[in-house]
Amino acid sequence: MTEYSTSDLSRKSGDIIAEALRRPVTITQRNKPRLVLLSIEDYRRLKARADTRMAGRLETMPDELFEDVKNAVDAYERDGDDP
Repeated sequence: MTEYSTSDLSRKSGDIIAEALRRPVTITQRNKPRLVLLSIEDYRRLKARADTRMAGRLETMPDELFEDVKNAVDAYERDGDDP
C-alpha cells in the first residue's frame, strides 16, 4: 500500500487521489498510519462484506427474544439428559 504523510495531502492531493482510485493509500502522521483513502468502489465492497452481527446484553434483549432463547436452552438441557 502506498503511503503519504499528512503534509503531502496539501502538496500532492491530485497524485494521492489518483493513486487512491487505483489502490488504497495510507496517510501517515508522525510516521504512524492514521488514515486509509480508498475508492468508493473499494469502500462499498468492504461494506458489503462487513459483519453485521451486533452484540447485546440480556438486560436490553426484547422480552420475546429472551423467552425464545430461554426455551431453546431449556430444550437443549432436557435433550442432553436423555441417553
